[in-house]
Amino acid sequence: MTTLTPGTWKLDMSHTLIGFIVRHAGISKVRGSFNDADATLTVGDSIADSRVEASVQTASFDSGDENRDAHVTGEDFFDAAQHPQMTFVSTGVEGTEEEFELTGDLTIKGTTRPVTFDVEFGGATVDPFGATRAGFEATTKISRKDFGITWNAALEAGGVLVGDTVTITIDAAFVRSED
Repeated sequence: MTTLTPGTWKLDMSHTLIGFIVRHAGISKVRGSFNDADATLTVGDSIADSRVEASVQTASFDSGDENRDAHVTGEDFFDAAQHPQMTFVSTGVEGTEEEFELTGDLTIKGTTRPVTFDVEFGGATVDPFGATRAGFEATTKISRKDFGITWNAALEAGGVLVGDTVTITIDAAFVRSED
């Protein structure tokens, strides 16, 4: 496994998955992803000197169901017309290069809260076309209510339609910029 070299790395969205998992009706889980995002990773001389800034287009939400996608990108959830992006700006990194915690400010629907991602570095390599690539897996859990996303519907047997806890999973590929 090659280590990361200091410099600027850009997200390769064609080799990245930004996913979510949320409980539905108390009995199953809905999974989906966002298909349009941009991120810049700035690697410093040490892991503590590194940072990331990312934005995700909320209208790119995709759960595989057009009706649900329209509802979630609408006013009840993301309100993509008024809040077209959610953003993440890191504020700190702790751990080793292989496994670390990435803390930062996540903004969804105009509300910013601190979150911490557990991150695993998958390695870096030079691809057959000469580009230096790096891979990461990151996960966190958030309360959607913390971000003002409170829509729900009561179930006849008790409970609610949409769970509050959302698991965010990211499998990201970055390409080193030629400075």
